[in-house]
Amino acid sequence: MMGNVTVGNETKNFDFVDTIRCIAMMAIVFEHSVHNGTYIFNDFSFKHLLYICLGQLGKFGTISFFVLAGFLLGSKFTTYSSWEYFKRRLKVIFVPWVIWSLIYILCCLIQQKVQQRNNFNLTAEVVDRFKVTYLYTNYWFIINFLFCIGLLLIFKKYLYSWWLGGVLFIFTAIYNVNVYTEWFLPSHTIAIFGFVFYLWLGAMANKYWLVIESVIKKTPYIIIISIVLLTYLWSVFDVVHLIKVKSVDPYNTLRISNSFYSIAVLILLFKIKNFKFVNYLKPRETTFGIYLIHYIFVVILLPEVYRPFHLPLVQDMTSLGMIFFVVSRFVVVYGSAMLVIYLISKTKLKWIIGR
Repeated sequence: MMGNVTVGNETKNFDFVDTIRCIAMMAIVFEHSVHNGTYIFNDFSFKHLLYICLGQLGKFGTISFFVLAGFLLGSKFTTYSSWEYFKRRLKVIFVPWVIWSLIYILCCLIQQKVQQRNNFNLTAEVVDRFKVTYLYTNYWFIINFLFCIGLLLIFKKYLYSWWLGGVLFIFTAIYNVNVYTEWFLPSHTIAIFGFVFYLWLGAMANKYWLVIESVIKKTPYIIIISIVLLTYLWSVFDVVHLIKVKSVDPYNTLRISNSFYSIAVLILLFKIKNFKFVNYLKPRETTFGIYLIHYIFVVILLPEVYRPFHLPLVQDMTSLGMIFFVVSRFVVVYGSAMLVIYLISKTKLKWIIGR
């Protein structure tokens, strides 16, 4: 998605949104690099709390990504017809997603074949892998994202209506509460209606950006940072509570606490606005590609990279060892994904990494 949005004869420069989207993507990659299992500790030792804290750091990424996508989509909804816009999204997003999700599935099947040898049942493994990939891995995002776009396009005429936001908020609130009540399966990866509100919220932020930007500029850093820290601590204790009650998904992105934490971090990023180091990563050209590719490295590459070192399980590492392990995983995954994207961008196949 481009950072420059044309409205009428006026072009608005939203390059800073591309920069923040890149940071949100880093957070998503970091979150996936931290995760080594949910119920891997037997108590709430310092190491367990550290593990939760590390995992929570990057949990703002997904909600922020939806809000930022909505921000950039807001003006484009009024520039193109609904069908024209959706076709453009399918070409730029859907086709690369299909390619990389199938590559991921193929890699997983090969990995399973090597590990299981004679016990490998191809038909059963293919069915299971398709189900897991499109419902419970990061590849769920594009299905959900396109659904959200399609829903907003259906109600395009009412995009900036507060009543539409209210209805979408009710759906999100139901998912928020369900994380704790578990009326139905609470996994955020199948919360089809749970994220549309954040896309709408981003579109509204675009519409009222001058007012919002003015308020953010006037708000002291100490207040915003304090809110980020408070919502972060709330989110950590929320995870602890959900683990204690044996929740199906204690790290759920749609936890009430994490929703507030995500918005608070996003406001802080809007406050800072310019992150010069991110420009070297060419966020507009690489962010979507990182999303498409990185999970392959998390699942397939990382086990092979660390296998020769015979490292202990995460829960058996020292606290410093765990921090070093997590950071190194992030560096390996993000660095490898960037290298692949760079190499592909030099070929005629650069369209498969999207934009």
